[in-house]
Amino acid sequence: MDGHFLYLSIDTWKYLSMPVISAIVGYVTNVVAIRMMFHPLHFVGFWKPYLGWQGIVPRKASKMTGIAVDTITESLITEAEIFGRLDPERVAAELERPMIELTDEITDSVMRRHHPGLWEALPQVVRSRIKHRVRAQAPAIIRELMTEVRTNVRYMFDLKGMITRVLVREKHLLNRIFLETGRAEFVFIGRSGAYFGFAFGLVQMLIWMFFQPWWLLPAFGLLVGWATNWLALKMIFNPKNPIRIGPFRIQGLFFKRQGEVAADYGSLVATQILTPANILEEILTGPYAEKLFELVRREVEHAIDDSASVARPFVTWTLGSADYERIKAEAVREVVARMPGTLSHMTGYAENAMAIQDTLVSRLQQLTPRQFEGMLRPAFEEDEWILIAVGAALGLMVGWFQLVVLFSSVFTERFGSLPGFG
Repeated sequence: MDGHFLYLSIDTWKYLSMPVISAIVGYVTNVVAIRMMFHPLHFVGFWKPYLGWQGIVPRKASKMTGIAVDTITESLITEAEIFGRLDPERVAAELERPMIELTDEITDSVMRRHHPGLWEALPQVVRSRIKHRVRAQAPAIIRELMTEVRTNVRYMFDLKGMITRVLVREKHLLNRIFLETGRAEFVFIGRSGAYFGFAFGLVQMLIWMFFQPWWLLPAFGLLVGWATNWLALKMIFNPKNPIRIGPFRIQGLFFKRQGEVAADYGSLVATQILTPANILEEILTGPYAEKLFELVRREVEHAIDDSASVARPFVTWTLGSADYERIKAEAVREVVARMPGTLSHMTGYAENAMAIQDTLVSRLQQLTPRQFEGMLRPAFEEDEWILIAVGAALGLMVGWFQLVVLFSSVFTERFGSLPGFG
């Protein structure tokens, strides 16, 4: 090398810059299009929805949430499966100690609040026997509750409603579902824009060397911005099933990565959405919570009546039936109020027993290509023309830049000089 390459003419460098600029245009337009899919989370602008922008996924959050909910509840896991894996005996064992502590505390606090003198006057052996009988009822209460919840799970727990409420409350999770499961596809879209852009740029350069109409550069810029986005989207989702051409096996990138995508999707949903904590919250605060609390009231009242039978003559004589019912009702209210803290002790067991992540991953891997496409494709399909149009518009702007700045002689010959360029 004698270094003469570095001393090429300015016109030669302009020609050589064309495929490089085209590659940059392809890359930037694709990356901008991806960014516009997810950001901003909330509308930014002056006149919604015309003067401003909101990411396509956040803007269509209700529809995207519906798709995610349908995918999970119709193809992957059901309420019956989630609760069917919880063994009532094991749940009772997990909650036995916190339930014993809870019953002791409530027994003491309620009696001291209403009849401190009477409670202290009771012989220690009587108080101990009452507490012991209350404790003995705790595992039975848990077993009965779990059995009834499992039997009537569709009337006690709203899986679709829970997933919807979590995604609506934490809007960023919807973005994460698409961004993390489609991570490799989005990287491919950006890089493919550069590759396709460079190839288009070479064609543009060769044509421009022999044919220089003023409209060629803007037209090629528009073509690069449009085609790189369009081709990238097509290559992600087509073909669905593998096609062999000679030694090559061709398949859409999203389907080729089904195992990897399934692992990412299953992990995200299991750790962020279908968690024991969220399921517990739904049971205790969701639309069917009152049904559960009614079960709790019934079981706890029975347990209190059974436990109080040892001191029934003494209780009836000193308190009266009305006072006894009032104390019992307050005890039930305290049990219900402290249920979230008590049930939280079973989350470790529940996470292992439910095996939600393993179930989601294995079933996602078994989905047909058409079912699997429904996980991510809706984020693109309906509004992908916007992404392609944005790429085309940016490419057109760069084409005009090339014409005005790099090949200004062609521009001035057709339009005259711009101020500052004459």
